[in-house]
Amino acid sequence: MTIRPQRKKWLMVSALTAGLLATSLPALASSLAGAADEVAAVPSSHYEQPGPHGVTKVQGGPNCTLYYPGNIGASGIQHPIMAWGNGTGATPDSYDAQLRHLATWGVVVAAANTTQAGSGQEMLACGKFVVAEDQRAGSVFHGRIDETKFGAAGHSQGGGGAIAAGADPIVTTTIPLQPGPQGTVSKLHGPSLFIAGQNDWIVPSFYVRSRYSQATQIPAIFAELRGSDHFFPGDTRIRLIGVLTAWSRFHLMGDEQARGIFFGPTATCGICNDSTAWSAVARNSKALVIPG
Repeated sequence: MTIRPQRKKWLMVSALTAGLLATSLPALASSLAGAADEVAAVPSSHYEQPGPHGVTKVQGGPNCTLYYPGNIGASGIQHPIMAWGNGTGATPDSYDAQLRHLATWGVVVAAANTTQAGSGQEMLACGKFVVAEDQRAGSVFHGRIDETKFGAAGHSQGGGGAIAAGADPIVTTTIPLQPGPQGTVSKLHGPSLFIAGQNDWIVPSFYVRSRYSQATQIPAIFAELRGSDHFFPGDTRIRLIGVLTAWSRFHLMGDEQARGIFFGPTATCGICNDSTAWSAVARNSKALVIPG
């Protein structure tokens, strides 16, 4: 069925117990530069608003919940995939508003129906199911998926699972939210955004930053969400939705309006200068050379 998303509060249920391009820089800068000079940047709050698509939510594949635009493939659009991993004891319904929101912006979300997502394997299986459906005549996804754009994101144990999944060559970007200890950061091969909570005592910010610091082989950004604990209370969850959507739109859909939120000179980088939302931001040397 088709459901319109709402900007309502949502609960990020997660781990009750959680431990705590080898590409040349010129080539990287060239590949990401595109037509950025001619596109006006927008604030991350732009992506906090619902996107233009209705949302369909179904069960399918190897025990997956799939969220996708109700008008999938309209006007010949090919949509990217985001594999999602839940925190310990949680299910995709725990993150329903967030996953719907990504789908309103054109992302096909393949969420693993597992309460133990740390291996990343269930996440990958769900995302690869969508790839297989893109190739199967008669599928709603047939010919409507961009198989070259495949993200992995997750929260807490699922954040560790996103890092584990990110070692697979099919994954082009990762977004670990307050990640546990799973996965090996040095095996990531696509840009990564590490999110911490300023007041998170389950997976402390310093631990997330230590994982980010290991990502020397890829462009990586660390961002600490001001006022947030492990469950993203109040407005912090809306800010989280916005930045997740913006990162996904830029890295998976080539949305140049989102570039300046993360990249370019520190004086103009969006999250670098939004102290009301972000209490700390760090960008490694490979992220710093990506044009704004």
